Amino acid sequence: MQGADSLSGLPFMKMHGLGNDFVVIDQRSGPSVVTAELARAVGDRHRGIGFDQLVVLENSTEADIGLTFYNADGSTAGACGNATRCIARHEMDRTGVAAMTLKTERGVLQAEDAGEGMTRVNMGQPLLDWADIPLSEAMDTLKLPIEGEPTATGMGNPHCTFFVDNVAGIDLTAIGTAHERHPLFPERTNVQVAHVLGPDHLRMRVWERGVGITLASGSSSCAVAVAAARRGLTGRKVRIDLDGGPIDIDWRDDGVWMTGATMHAFSGHLTAQFLDAL
Repeated sequence: MQGADSLSGLPFMKMHGLGNDFVVIDQRSGPSVVTAELARAVGDRHRGIGFDQLVVLENSTEADIGLTFYNADGSTAGACGNATRCIARHEMDRTGVAAMTLKTERGVLQAEDAGEGMTRVNMGQPLLDWADIPLSEAMDTLKLPIEGEPTATGMGNPHCTFFVDNVAGIDLTAIGTAHERHPLFPERTNVQVAHVLGPDHLRMRVWERGVGITLASGSSSCAVAVAAARRGLTGRKVRIDLDGGPIDIDWRDDGVWMTGATMHAFSGHLTAQFLDAL
Protein backbone atom coordinates (compact mmCIF):
# COMPACT_ATOMS: atom_id res chain seq x y z
CA MET A 1 0.00 0.00 0.00
CA GLN A 2 1.42 3.39 -0.97
CA GLY A 3 1.91 6.12 1.65
CA ALA A 4 2.70 4.13 4.79
CA ASP A 5 6.23 4.15 6.25
CA SER A 6 7.76 0.68 5.85
CA LEU A 7 9.23 0.77 9.38
CA SER A 8 6.55 2.38 11.53
CA GLY A 9 3.42 1.59 9.53
CA LEU A 10 0.35 3.84 9.75
CA PRO A 11 -0.44 5.50 13.11
CA PHE A 12 -3.97 5.46 14.51
CA MET A 13 -5.95 6.26 17.64
CA LYS A 14 -8.75 4.13 19.10
CA MET A 15 -11.57 6.13 20.66
CA HIS A 16 -15.13 5.58 21.76
CA GLY A 17 -18.17 7.55 22.82
CA LEU A 18 -20.34 5.44 25.15
CA GLY A 19 -18.96 2.27 23.54
CA ASN A 20 -19.60 3.53 19.99
CA ASP A 21 -16.02 2.87 18.87
CA PHE A 22 -13.75 4.44 16.26
CA VAL A 23 -10.38 4.09 14.64
CA VAL A 24 -8.98 7.54 13.88
CA ILE A 25 -6.31 8.15 11.23
CA ASP A 26 -4.75 11.60 10.97
CA GLN A 27 -3.95 12.46 7.35
CA ARG A 28 -3.40 16.21 7.80
CA SER A 29 0.34 15.97 7.10
CA GLY A 30 0.00 14.35 3.69
CA PRO A 31 -2.35 12.83 1.10
CA SER A 32 -4.88 10.37 2.47
CA VAL A 33 -4.06 6.69 2.06
CA VAL A 34 -7.43 5.59 3.45
CA THR A 35 -9.65 3.67 1.03
CA ALA A 36 -12.81 1.60 1.36
CA GLU A 37 -10.59 -1.50 1.16
CA LEU A 38 -8.45 -0.31 4.08
CA ALA A 39 -11.56 0.60 6.07
CA ARG A 40 -13.00 -2.89 5.64
CA ALA A 41 -9.70 -4.53 6.63
CA VAL A 42 -9.19 -2.36 9.72
CA GLY A 43 -12.85 -2.81 10.65
CA ASP A 44 -12.50 -6.60 10.86
CA ARG A 45 -12.59 -7.27 14.63
CA HIS A 46 -10.72 -10.59 14.16
CA ARG A 47 -8.06 -9.74 11.56
CA GLY A 48 -7.84 -5.95 11.95
CA ILE A 49 -8.76 -3.66 14.85
CA GLY A 50 -12.51 -3.35 14.71
CA PHE A 51 -14.68 -0.25 14.84
CA ASP A 52 -18.15 1.09 14.23
CA GLN A 53 -16.67 3.94 12.15
CA LEU A 54 -13.24 4.85 10.85
CA VAL A 55 -12.52 8.59 10.96
CA VAL A 56 -10.03 10.34 8.70
CA LEU A 57 -8.72 13.71 9.93
CA GLU A 58 -8.04 16.15 7.10
CA ASN A 59 -7.10 19.80 6.62
CA SER A 60 -10.01 22.14 5.93
CA THR A 61 -10.20 25.70 4.64
CA GLU A 62 -13.70 26.05 6.16
CA ALA A 63 -13.11 24.79 9.70
CA ASP A 64 -10.41 23.92 12.21
CA ILE A 65 -10.39 20.33 11.00
CA GLY A 66 -12.10 18.18 8.37
CA LEU A 67 -13.60 14.73 9.05
CA THR A 68 -14.50 11.87 6.72
CA PHE A 69 -16.31 8.82 8.11
CA TYR A 70 -16.27 5.20 6.90
CA ASN A 71 -18.54 2.41 8.13
CA ALA A 72 -17.18 -1.05 8.87
CA ASP A 73 -18.40 -2.29 5.46
CA GLY A 74 -16.32 0.36 3.67
CA SER A 75 -19.23 2.66 2.84
CA THR A 76 -19.07 6.31 3.87
CA ALA A 77 -21.22 7.90 6.56
CA GLY A 78 -22.26 11.52 6.15
CA ALA A 79 -22.43 12.14 9.89
CA CYS A 80 -21.16 10.53 13.07
CA GLY A 81 -21.96 12.47 16.20
CA ASN A 82 -20.02 10.47 18.78
CA ALA A 83 -16.90 10.42 16.60
CA THR A 84 -17.20 14.18 16.05
CA ARG A 85 -17.39 14.62 19.82
CA CYS A 86 -14.35 12.38 20.38
CA ILE A 87 -12.21 14.26 17.86
CA ALA A 88 -13.32 17.63 19.22
CA ARG A 89 -12.35 16.57 22.76
CA HIS A 90 -8.94 15.33 21.62
CA GLU A 91 -8.18 18.45 19.57
CA MET A 92 -9.39 20.87 22.27
CA ASP A 93 -7.18 19.12 24.83
CA ARG A 94 -4.23 19.07 22.41
CA THR A 95 -4.47 22.75 21.46
CA GLY A 96 -5.79 24.18 24.74
CA VAL A 97 -8.90 25.80 23.20
CA ALA A 98 -12.44 25.59 24.61
CA ALA A 99 -14.30 25.59 21.28
CA MET A 100 -13.64 24.61 17.68
CA THR A 101 -15.26 23.87 14.33
CA LEU A 102 -15.29 20.61 12.37
CA LYS A 103 -16.16 20.18 8.70
CA THR A 104 -18.16 17.08 7.81
CA GLU A 105 -20.40 16.13 4.92
CA ARG A 106 -23.17 17.47 7.14
CA GLY A 107 -21.55 20.92 7.12
CA VAL A 108 -19.41 22.89 9.57
CA LEU A 109 -20.24 21.79 13.11
CA GLN A 110 -19.52 23.68 16.32
CA ALA A 111 -18.01 21.93 19.34
CA GLU A 112 -17.29 23.20 22.83
CA ASP A 113 -16.05 22.08 26.22
CA ALA A 114 -19.14 21.38 28.36
CA GLY A 115 -17.18 21.07 31.62
CA GLU A 116 -16.46 18.05 33.85
CA GLY A 117 -14.84 16.23 30.93
CA MET A 118 -17.95 16.42 28.77
CA THR A 119 -18.01 17.63 25.17
CA ARG A 120 -20.89 19.33 23.36
CA VAL A 121 -21.43 19.38 19.58
CA ASN A 122 -24.09 21.11 17.51
CA MET A 123 -25.18 18.55 14.91
CA GLY A 124 -27.18 21.14 12.94
CA GLN A 125 -30.87 21.41 12.26
CA PRO A 126 -32.76 18.16 11.63
CA LEU A 127 -33.98 17.47 8.11
CA LEU A 128 -37.71 16.77 8.26
CA ASP A 129 -38.86 16.96 4.64
CA TRP A 130 -39.02 13.64 2.78
CA ALA A 131 -36.72 14.80 -0.04
CA ASP A 132 -33.99 15.96 2.34
CA ILE A 133 -33.77 12.81 4.47
CA PRO A 134 -34.08 11.38 1.71
CA LEU A 135 -37.09 9.11 1.17
CA SER A 136 -37.95 7.60 -2.19
CA GLU A 137 -41.31 9.38 -2.50
CA ALA A 138 -43.28 12.27 -1.03
CA MET A 139 -44.97 11.55 2.33
CA ASP A 140 -45.45 12.74 5.88
CA THR A 141 -42.22 11.87 7.71
CA LEU A 142 -43.83 11.88 11.16
CA LYS A 143 -45.49 8.50 10.67
CA LEU A 144 -44.26 6.42 7.75
CA PRO A 145 -46.53 3.90 5.99
CA ILE A 146 -44.58 1.03 7.56
CA GLU A 147 -45.87 -1.35 10.22
CA GLY A 148 -45.19 0.36 13.56
CA GLU A 149 -45.48 3.85 11.99
CA PRO A 150 -41.84 4.91 12.52
CA THR A 151 -40.66 8.50 12.16
CA ALA A 152 -38.06 9.49 9.56
CA THR A 153 -35.42 12.12 10.36
CA GLY A 154 -32.30 13.36 8.60
CA MET A 155 -29.21 14.36 10.56
CA GLY A 156 -26.83 14.35 7.61
CA ASN A 157 -27.70 10.66 7.38
CA PRO A 158 -31.14 9.00 7.35
CA HIS A 159 -32.89 7.63 10.44
CA CYS A 160 -35.97 5.51 11.04
CA THR A 161 -37.26 5.54 14.64
CA PHE A 162 -39.78 3.08 16.07
CA PHE A 163 -41.44 3.95 19.37
CA VAL A 164 -42.27 0.78 21.30
CA ASP A 165 -43.49 -0.26 24.73
CA ASN A 166 -40.14 -1.74 25.81
CA VAL A 167 -36.93 -1.88 23.76
CA ALA A 168 -35.76 -4.94 25.72
CA GLY A 169 -38.46 -7.01 24.09
CA ILE A 170 -37.48 -6.05 20.53
CA ASP A 171 -35.35 -8.26 18.26
CA LEU A 172 -33.08 -5.44 17.11
CA THR A 173 -31.23 -7.58 14.57
CA ALA A 174 -34.50 -8.56 12.93
CA ILE A 175 -35.96 -5.06 12.82
CA GLY A 176 -32.63 -3.55 11.77
CA THR A 177 -32.00 -5.90 8.87
CA ALA A 178 -35.62 -5.65 7.77
CA HIS A 179 -35.59 -1.85 7.54
CA GLU A 180 -31.99 -0.73 6.83
CA ARG A 181 -32.58 -1.41 3.12
CA HIS A 182 -36.32 -0.63 3.04
CA PRO A 183 -37.40 0.72 -0.38
CA LEU A 184 -38.47 4.01 1.21
CA PHE A 185 -34.80 4.73 2.05
CA PRO A 186 -32.77 4.89 -1.17
CA GLU A 187 -29.52 5.52 0.77
CA ARG A 188 -30.35 2.88 3.41
CA THR A 189 -31.12 4.02 6.95
CA ASN A 190 -30.09 3.80 10.57
CA VAL A 191 -32.82 2.15 12.66
CA GLN A 192 -33.67 2.93 16.29
CA VAL A 193 -36.16 1.52 18.77
CA ALA A 194 -37.07 3.74 21.72
CA HIS A 195 -39.51 3.98 24.58
CA VAL A 196 -40.39 6.81 26.95
CA LEU A 197 -39.12 6.64 30.54
CA GLY A 198 -40.39 10.09 31.53
CA PRO A 199 -41.29 13.55 30.16
CA ASP A 200 -37.65 14.22 29.24
CA HIS A 201 -36.12 10.76 29.39
CA LEU A 202 -35.89 8.04 26.73
CA ARG A 203 -34.41 4.56 26.42
CA MET A 204 -33.13 3.62 22.98
CA ARG A 205 -31.21 0.96 21.06
CA VAL A 206 -29.51 1.38 17.69
CA TRP A 207 -28.91 -0.50 14.45
CA GLU A 208 -26.45 1.46 12.29
CA ARG A 209 -26.46 1.10 8.52
CA GLY A 210 -23.31 -0.57 7.28
CA VAL A 211 -22.42 -1.71 10.80
CA GLY A 212 -25.22 -3.46 12.71
CA ILE A 213 -26.01 -3.19 16.41
CA THR A 214 -23.93 -0.53 18.21
CA LEU A 215 -23.77 0.44 21.87
CA ALA A 216 -24.48 4.08 21.03
CA SER A 217 -24.88 6.52 18.14
CA GLY A 218 -24.78 10.31 18.37
CA SER A 219 -26.69 11.10 15.20
CA SER A 220 -29.26 8.43 16.08
CA SER A 221 -29.68 9.97 19.53
CA CYS A 222 -30.34 13.35 17.91
CA ALA A 223 -32.85 11.80 15.50
CA VAL A 224 -34.72 9.98 18.27
CA ALA A 225 -34.91 13.13 20.40
CA VAL A 226 -36.27 15.12 17.45
CA ALA A 227 -38.78 12.39 16.59
CA ALA A 228 -39.99 12.15 20.21
CA ALA A 229 -40.46 15.93 20.44
CA ARG A 230 -42.29 16.06 17.10
CA ARG A 231 -44.68 13.34 18.26
CA GLY A 232 -45.34 15.10 21.57
CA LEU A 233 -43.78 12.32 23.64
CA THR A 234 -41.13 14.54 25.26
CA GLY A 235 -39.87 18.09 25.32
CA ARG A 236 -36.96 19.24 23.17
CA LYS A 237 -34.34 18.65 25.85
CA VAL A 238 -33.94 15.00 26.85
CA ARG A 239 -31.61 12.44 28.33
CA ILE A 240 -31.32 9.22 26.34
CA ASP A 241 -30.13 5.96 27.91
CA LEU A 242 -28.30 3.84 25.32
CA ASP A 243 -26.75 0.41 25.74
CA GLY A 244 -23.40 2.18 26.25
CA GLY A 245 -24.58 4.89 28.65
CA PRO A 246 -26.46 8.21 28.80
CA ILE A 247 -26.30 11.16 26.42
CA ASP A 248 -28.03 14.55 26.61
CA ILE A 249 -29.76 16.07 23.57
CA ASP A 250 -31.05 19.64 23.35
CA TRP A 251 -32.95 20.66 20.19
CA ARG A 252 -32.44 24.42 20.14
CA ASP A 253 -33.24 27.11 17.60
CA ASP A 254 -29.71 26.89 16.18
CA GLY A 255 -29.57 23.09 15.92
CA VAL A 256 -29.50 19.84 17.86
CA TRP A 257 -26.82 19.92 20.56
CA MET A 258 -25.41 16.67 21.88
CA THR A 259 -23.44 16.42 25.15
CA GLY A 260 -21.66 13.37 26.50
CA ALA A 261 -18.48 11.58 27.54
CA THR A 262 -15.61 10.51 25.29
CA MET A 263 -12.62 8.22 25.64
CA HIS A 264 -9.22 7.98 23.91
CA ALA A 265 -8.51 4.34 24.69
CA PHE A 266 -5.11 3.79 23.05
CA SER A 267 -2.85 4.66 20.12
CA GLY A 268 -0.83 2.37 17.86
CA HIS A 269 0.39 1.63 14.35
CA LEU A 270 -0.96 -0.54 11.59
CA THR A 271 2.07 -2.60 10.62
CA ALA A 272 3.70 -2.67 7.21
CA GLN A 273 2.85 -6.39 7.04
CA PHE A 274 -0.85 -5.64 7.53
CA LEU A 275 -0.81 -2.80 4.99
CA ASP A 276 1.17 -4.76 2.39
CA ALA A 277 -1.40 -7.56 2.55
CA LEU A 278 -4.15 -5.28 1.23
